[in-house]
Amino acid sequence: MSALLRRKRKKKPAERVVTLVGKPGCHLCEDARAVVSAVCEETGASWVEKDITEDEELYKEYWEQIPVVLIDDEQHTFWRVDPARLRKALGADAKPG
Repeated sequence: MSALLRRKRKKKPAERVVTLVGKPGCHLCEDARAVVSAVCEETGASWVEKDITEDEELYKEYWEQIPVVLIDDEQHTFWRVDPARLRKALGADAKPG
């Protein structure tokens, strides 16, 4: 089958990886960490945090935007993280209740 005709299988939240790019002492990064942690716990997605002060490439790319949230290495948002938007991007539209 042609690659154009094949549809990508939609990943489940538990198959996604969220990366929070920030730096120490950043109050927006602390806010983002709380949102990312809570949403990932709810959805089953995994997450990692990277410090731009320890990675020159990340610093060059994101120093003006931190905190930055990536999903599967693609930029999702920066500065402020909307929990509903993050849930939706992970494929978990509604908060479990």
